Amino acid sequence: MSGNDPRSDAGPEFSRPVSAHDLGAQRRQQMIEAEPNERQSLVRRFDLLTLDRLTAALELKRDPAGIRITGQVHASGAQPCVTSGEPVPFLITEPIALLLVETPPEGSEIELADADLDSEILTGDTIDLGEIAAQTFALALDPYPRAVGVVPGVISEAEAKMASNPFSVLKRD
Repeated sequence: MSGNDPRSDAGPEFSRPVSAHDLGAQRRQQMIEAEPNERQSLVRRFDLLTLDRLTAALELKRDPAGIRITGQVHASGAQPCVTSGEPVPFLITEPIALLLVETPPEGSEIELADADLDSEILTGDTIDLGEIAAQTFALALDPYPRAVGVVPGVISEAEAKMASNPFSVLKRD
């Protein structure tokens, strides 16, 4: 998330780089929004049907532990139903709480004061806020979106339990 994305040499689809050395102890507010062409690229990357909006309201601050990035990602659009391919709308508001550390601590664990803070090693001087927002958004998506209603050939979990019970035929309504 800190700017070195091994997926491609072209870089992230939604890139908003910030120089780490420009950040001080003062809180810095940053609002970012994906442009239509960036949203279209993210549609392909995350196998969506549409991405109508992707924004992030972020706060950055350097402190002795590293660079803290907090805020929220907001998104709306539609993903395909896993069974029918029909559009399943989504409306996402997902918090971000990230600590970027410049050097890995001794040992394998990073001690954090805030239990809800994720941490990552900052490589180089560039923090890509767009990629952080895109990855946060991707993690918030439903991995198995289901359209409302009956899909031919697909049974519910309750129906599957009944079908797997050999005594279900003896049950009277």
